[in-house]
Amino acid sequence: MLLAATGLALLAAYAFPRLVFARPPSSSWLLMVLGLLAFAFVPGMPGALNPVSAPLAWEVVSEIVVIVVLFSTGLRIDRIRGVRLWSPTVRLLAIAMPLTIAAVTFLGWSLAGMTVAGAILLGAALAPTDPVLAGDVQVGPPLEGGEHPVRFALTTEAGLNDGLAFPFVHLGLLVAALGLDPGVWLTDWLWRDVVYRGAVGALGGAAMGWGIGRLLFGRRRRTLEGVSGIVALAGVLLTYGLVEIVEGYGFIAAFVAGLVCRNVERDNAFHRRLHAFSEALEEALTGLLLIFLGGALPALWPALDWQGCLIGLALLLIIRPLAGWVALWRSPLGGRERAVVAFYGVRGIGSVYYLGYASGRMEFVNAGQIWALVAFTIFASTLLHGATARFVVDRVVGARSTPP
Repeated sequence: MLLAATGLALLAAYAFPRLVFARPPSSSWLLMVLGLLAFAFVPGMPGALNPVSAPLAWEVVSEIVVIVVLFSTGLRIDRIRGVRLWSPTVRLLAIAMPLTIAAVTFLGWSLAGMTVAGAILLGAALAPTDPVLAGDVQVGPPLEGGEHPVRFALTTEAGLNDGLAFPFVHLGLLVAALGLDPGVWLTDWLWRDVVYRGAVGALGGAAMGWGIGRLLFGRRRRTLEGVSGIVALAGVLLTYGLVEIVEGYGFIAAFVAGLVCRNVERDNAFHRRLHAFSEALEEALTGLLLIFLGGALPALWPALDWQGCLIGLALLLIIRPLAGWVALWRSPLGGRERAVVAFYGVRGIGSVYYLGYASGRMEFVNAGQIWALVAFTIFASTLLHGATARFVVDRVVGARSTPP
């Protein structure tokens, strides 16, 4: 029966959005509804794993999904040079993300009554934006051309903040273990969790991405053409594993590896085939996880109160848009473009991983409340952003061009 449920989930994840909608990201919320209905009403269906009682399973599955997604995101980006081009991305990561984490942390502590450590974890878990679920507002496949600064900013932000939010997850764990006195943990946290791990992730990803690119586009290219997708997948998993062994941030390494691999031989049409393989894999894995997350919703509902709903909606409608607007003030983007970038910070799979990671390493008093709030926010984000993204972004920045 479990195999049948998995087969149903995979079929639905791949086929259902394509049969009903033209763009899978816009219908991500429907996959959660489908999972909810399937696990609740299909006779003989096993119960969905409760993330509160089984965080390890959710951590492992979501970790694999995020690795594949980040590498595929890096492969999409045609242009990587130019300070002006990266300016909005840097602002979003250095200003908007910390502001968002601080605001959500404050609301979790003051409004929802969470412990300080639990509130920090909540803020960190809800910090990353999702490259797959925000597909309607991001750049298209390789060699498509015409990458608008708005799409570039949203894509690169989503590619990097999955790793750059990690220091704040570690901060929540440190506060839970050592208390609120920063004199005990601040120096170690800054040098190890912020500086060292981030730098190792970026440098390791760049080195491995160059190696993957040389392998795929070098002399043995024709030999590897039939299995290039598998080789690339093995390469990024190896990249992630090696960087994690030396305590770097593997998520940063996965994205940077895709970015560098894409630019080893920029104009080769083979990039489209490699991206197509990665994209199909990421959509299937993401859809599967969304279906199982939807199936887990009934187990999380009892812990969801009005304060949690208010925090989730405040993040999507007030905190992220305001933080993004402040961060992009006097940036190269125009007024309407700033508004689009500030609003479309779609939440998704990275939040599931961070909660699974933290819950598996320390018991939090507010674990059920945090899981329920995050699941609600992901659903609300996919519904709100998915229903409006394609129309709004296409009107402001134009539809993506068709590959030549």
